[in-house]
Amino acid sequence: MGSYLNPGNKGFRESINSMIYVDKTLLIEKMNRVLDTRQKFVCVSRPRRFGKSMAADMLAAYYEQGEDSSPLFDDLAVSRTETYRIHLNQYDVIKVNMQEFLSMSRNVEEMLSTFCRYIIFDLTEHFPDVRLRDENNLIQVMKDIFAGTKKPFIILIDEWDCLFREYQQDGDAQKQYLDFLRAWLKDKDYVALAYMTGILPIKKYGSHSALNMFAEYSMADPGNLAEDFGFTENEVKVLCEEYKMSFEEAKAWYDGYRLVTHKKDKDINYSIYSPKSVVEAMLRHKFGTYWNQTETYEALKIYIQMDIDGLKDEIVRMLAGENISVNIGTFSNDMTTFATKDDVLALLIHLGYLTYDSVFGTVMIPNREVSQEYVNAIRTMDWHEVINSVEASRKLLESLWAMDGEAVAEGVGRAHEEISILQYNDENSLSCTIHLAFYFAREYYTIIRELPSGKGFADVCFIPRRIHEDKPAVIIELKWDKDVSGAIAQIKERNYVNALKDYRGSLLMAGISYDRKTKKHTCVIEKLQLENRK
Repeated sequence: MGSYLNPGNKGFRESINSMIYVDKTLLIEKMNRVLDTRQKFVCVSRPRRFGKSMAADMLAAYYEQGEDSSPLFDDLAVSRTETYRIHLNQYDVIKVNMQEFLSMSRNVEEMLSTFCRYIIFDLTEHFPDVRLRDENNLIQVMKDIFAGTKKPFIILIDEWDCLFREYQQDGDAQKQYLDFLRAWLKDKDYVALAYMTGILPIKKYGSHSALNMFAEYSMADPGNLAEDFGFTENEVKVLCEEYKMSFEEAKAWYDGYRLVTHKKDKDINYSIYSPKSVVEAMLRHKFGTYWNQTETYEALKIYIQMDIDGLKDEIVRMLAGENISVNIGTFSNDMTTFATKDDVLALLIHLGYLTYDSVFGTVMIPNREVSQEYVNAIRTMDWHEVINSVEASRKLLESLWAMDGEAVAEGVGRAHEEISILQYNDENSLSCTIHLAFYFAREYYTIIRELPSGKGFADVCFIPRRIHEDKPAVIIELKWDKDVSGAIAQIKERNYVNALKDYRGSLLMAGISYDRKTKKHTCVIEKLQLENRK
C-alpha cells in the first residue's frame, strides 16, 4: 500500500462510520459497466461539497487490491448487483488529489514534475521485479508494468480542475496541464478506468478539447449519474424522519437543483439537495446556510457585478423567483472567458449558484440558502436599489398581515421605483416587482406563481409551510391598468380559493393594481376563514 497507489480504504471507512451516511454505492455498478471499454473515461463535475471526494474514496476502496473491502460493501446496495464480486479488490488503483500537488508547487512545471516523481516512487516500490526502460518517465513506467503484468490500472483523479481555478489567467499553464493528462491517459492500454472529478467541465480550446475522450457528467447534463451526487428527495425525506426535522422546511432551504436524465425513452427529473447542508441541518437540528459557509460570497460577487449584456437585470429577475432563458453552448468551461451574460450564467450553474432546466433551457436560483448568498453579495455592491427592496420586504409583509392596503400599495410602489431597471409595461413585470417586494415572505411561505385553481390561475399564492401555520395564506390577484376593485371578485368568482383546499386557517385575498397614467399602485385586502376540508 502506498500514498497514491492502492492507498487503502480508510477514507471510505470514515464515511460509513460517520453519523450520517447515505448509500451511493450504485455508482460502482455504473463504473463496472464501462471498465475496459471505449467508455472508460469519465469526468464528473459538481459544485463543492456535493460528494465528489467521497465517491472517489468509495471507488478506491472497492477496486484496489491492497485491502479486503468486502466488510465495508457487503451490506450496501452494490452488493446486490451482478458485477459486485467480479471486480471487488481486483485492480491496482492510482488515486490522486491534484490540489495537493498544486499547493506544494510554484508553477505548473513543478506541479507535473512532482506528480510524476511521486507516482513513479509508489509504482517502482510495488513492482520491483519489472524491468523499466526509463524509470523517470511515468508513461513508460506504466507501459512497462502493464507489459509485464497484463493488468490495467484504475486511475482516480480528484479536484482535476484545480489549476483552472487557481491559474485562471494562465492559458499556457492550462494547456500544458491538459496536454499532460491527454498524453498520460489517452489511448493507453494500461488504463482500465480513468475517472476524474471537479467543479468545472473540461476546458475547451478552439474547436476541440485536449481530453475529448472523456464523457462528461455535469450539472447541465448529468447523464445517468444524476442521482449519484447530492442527496435525492427520498433520501432527504428518510433523514428528516430519522432526525425528526421538517421535510417541508428542508425542501424550502435546500431543494432546487433539477437534474434530468434519460431512461427507457423518457426523461426523469431528479430533485437534488446539497449533502453538506442537509447533513449539517440534521446534526445541528437547525436549518441554516451551511453550504455557503464553505466559500465566501466574494466568489459570487465577482461574477454577478460584471453586468455583461444586461446580466444585472437577469439576476434581479431570478432573485424575484423567475426563470431566465440561457444558452450554455458558448461557455468555454473556464472562469475568465465571458463573451455574453450566458457564459457567466453557465459558470454559475457549475458553481452551484444556479440550477439549469435542460428541458426548457432556463436557469433560476435554486433555493433559500443560495438566494441568501446572492443577498449577502449584493449587500456589499452598489446595487442599493435591490437590497433596499429586499430589506423593506419584512415591513411590507407585516403590512399585508395587518390588512393595511394603503401601506402595501406604497411599499410595492417603492419597490417598483427601486428596481426601475426592469421594464414595467405589463402584468408580468408587476408580478416580478411583487415577488421581489415580498422577498421576506419566503421565511414562512411556499410561494407559487400562477397556481392552477378553479376556472383559471391564481397570480400569486403564499402557502404557509407547516411549522408556520399560524400565518395566513395569501392569494394575490394582479391588475395591470385596471380597476383593483374587480380583483377580489375575480378570486371568488373563479374559485381560486380551491387551490388551498387542503389548507385550514385564515386566508387573505389581496388585489394589487398599477395605473399607467397616475403611476400609482392600489391595493385592497379581504380576509376569509377557511374550514378544514381534508
